[in-house]
Amino acid sequence: MAHPILVVTAVAAEAEAVRAGADPSHVVVESVGVGPAAAAAGTARLLAKGSYRAVISAGIAGGFPGRAPVGATVIGARSIAADLGAESPDGFLPIEELGFGTSVRPADPLLLKGLTAALPEAIAGDVLTLATVTGTAATAEALSRRFPRAVAEAMEGFGVAVAAAGLPFAELRAISNPIGPRDRAAWRLKDAFAALSTASTALWTACG
Repeated sequence: MAHPILVVTAVAAEAEAVRAGADPSHVVVESVGVGPAAAAAGTARLLAKGSYRAVISAGIAGGFPGRAPVGATVIGARSIAADLGAESPDGFLPIEELGFGTSVRPADPLLLKGLTAALPEAIAGDVLTLATVTGTAATAEALSRRFPRAVAEAMEGFGVAVAAAGLPFAELRAISNPIGPRDRAAWRLKDAFAALSTASTALWTACG
């Protein structure tokens, strides 16, 4: 039997949504905690205990207005640690400009191709990983300018990608709210979880 796919989420509610759609004989789903550090540590722990054919970071996310509407499904072509770097008088300096590594983890090309084929309605683009998610219009605008291909922001993708090491990796998100000023009354969590469950039915086909 082929090795299963490991799907890593931040919280239990996301894991339950993925399990509702995924084939349990081929897909292992675990929640590991919120944020890039918890995601990296939890993913590494899971990989040390089992053998998997691919790793997917999955969950809900904030969408960039005009790029990924609430209720949409997003596939991360790249997972980017958007706040990994330094401040300067001239603006934010990404880790690459400091000479200390990379803030970008591309999705595995074959896995990305399989996901986009299996989920033709999904929006492909960059997914930002932030330890502090956006809560103001000014930050949302700044991120939109810095990352013109970004479609969503979440808190775990880059951490999962780092821990995945040489295994095929991708990020799958469902949009629950637009990024920017926090308005919990406008969040559509139920719709986002339903979209995540629907997308999860295609995981094994996409990774096959």
